[in-house]
Amino acid sequence: MKIAYFPGCTLKSTARNFEQSAMECARVLGVEMVELPRWNCCGVVSSLASDDLFHHLAPIRNLIRVQEMRESENRQLGSRVVTLCSMCYNVLKRSNLLVKENPADLKTINDFMYMEKDYDGSIEVIHLLQVLKDLGFDKIKEKVQKPLENLKVAPYYGCMLLRPKEVGIDDPEDATIQEELLASLGAETVSSRYRMRCCGSYQTVRDIEIVAETAYDILSRFQKEGAEVVATSCPLCAFNLDERQKEVLEKYPEFQQIPVLYFTQLMAVAFGLGEEHCGFDLNYVDPRPLLEEKNLLR
Repeated sequence: MKIAYFPGCTLKSTARNFEQSAMECARVLGVEMVELPRWNCCGVVSSLASDDLFHHLAPIRNLIRVQEMRESENRQLGSRVVTLCSMCYNVLKRSNLLVKENPADLKTINDFMYMEKDYDGSIEVIHLLQVLKDLGFDKIKEKVQKPLENLKVAPYYGCMLLRPKEVGIDDPEDATIQEELLASLGAETVSSRYRMRCCGSYQTVRDIEIVAETAYDILSRFQKEGAEVVATSCPLCAFNLDERQKEVLEKYPEFQQIPVLYFTQLMAVAFGLGEEHCGFDLNYVDPRPLLEEKNLLR
């Protein structure tokens, strides 16, 4: 199966370990994610003002690129585009929904961009977790070479995958898609109510102390409930919960650090792909000692 892939900016910089592990795991499952030859930043945030169309230009431009890619020699790609970053998913999905529901807004955006192709509203934005669910968690289980036995993982959703409800990939009040995936990998999941709490988002730029406090609350709760590892799909969440543990330690010296991994890194481990496909060197809290203790690394 081939599917168009929108990477976004962070997947090419601080979240290279997310892309690296995702692409290899997809290959094992028979899925080829074909990167858009031309793409721009997703726009990062969606406007909350109903009359502000300017902030939708960047995401719609990317959807035109998917459309162009589909209409070229890659017709077999179909009408879907997959994302890895939760923020990119949310922004692309919300803008896509807006123009599909408001033809006048779509015309305004198309007229303003004055591109060779207009966006026709035919593209579907999906997240990799949805692709995995469609493939079937039983199929994923068949590819497991090193079950994540005795590894207690807390799935963390944050905000962007589940809210607002009309674009969420799962129940915003009781999401289970990560739990199902992790169970297929053999892990023991710790499904805390804190798994859908905001990580602090862009407050990490404005007020580090707030984010450090939030990270402490979330991670401490996970640990109290038995978690040894946190799994996420958002580079911003990963930064706030992983790298900000440095600030957490400064404020709470008794805090015990906990690895924060992308769900695809855990998949790569379970598939027995080796460290070269995991990118653990980009994780602030090194997960390798724990994984070696669990006999999960070669």
